[in-house]
Amino acid sequence: MTPIIAPSLLAADFANLERDVKMLNESAADWLHIDIMDGVFVPNISFGLPVCQAIQRHATKPLDVHLMITQPEHYLEAFQKVGASVISVHYEACPHLHSTLQKIKALGCKAGVAINPHTPVQVLEDVIQEIEVVCMMSVNPGFGGQKFIAQTFEKIRKLRQLITAKQAPTLIEIDGGVNSENAPELLRQGADILVAGSFIFRSEDPMATIQTLKQLETTQRA
Repeated sequence: MTPIIAPSLLAADFANLERDVKMLNESAADWLHIDIMDGVFVPNISFGLPVCQAIQRHATKPLDVHLMITQPEHYLEAFQKVGASVISVHYEACPHLHSTLQKIKALGCKAGVAINPHTPVQVLEDVIQEIEVVCMMSVNPGFGGQKFIAQTFEKIRKLRQLITAKQAPTLIEIDGGVNSENAPELLRQGADILVAGSFIFRSEDPMATIQTLKQLETTQRA
């Protein structure tokens, strides 16, 4: 099985966003990853509903919306209306996580949970069967271009064990510092979805870079 590739538009050229979205449409990418930041939950502000809606007008592939915001439960319907197919909320920002997951599913979107590098995967044990995507942060959230945190490999292995033990339908998404060097090991440990931003958009040929990631195999598990 080949991985799902979700280029992060946080690394795109904001002055040429339509051009970059159309390039991704023509590429081997599967999803378009959109980081929504509020300057409160993370120390950065990216873009919000109007830009997400603008992306949706040109995108032909599912929008994977990652809400790095406080009180994300208040914005679920709004992001569904502007085109989100996958909505991931942070475990650290959701005191009523189960209820939030149910709301996302009721909107017809895939329900995702993101966890920060310091958050152990065990916190998801009681809700893993309700989670369709776990977005595991492999850098500290807020800014693109950061160095990959090596402890992520062990966290993936533990999360894959939990998913298998609970017979959950959950996919594992890795977000942060993904490149051609660490991607094979990420997949070997159990990742299903690779989010890459700077590695793709700063390469000489972004479409070829996406194709390189897409051609990696997820079948050789550890």
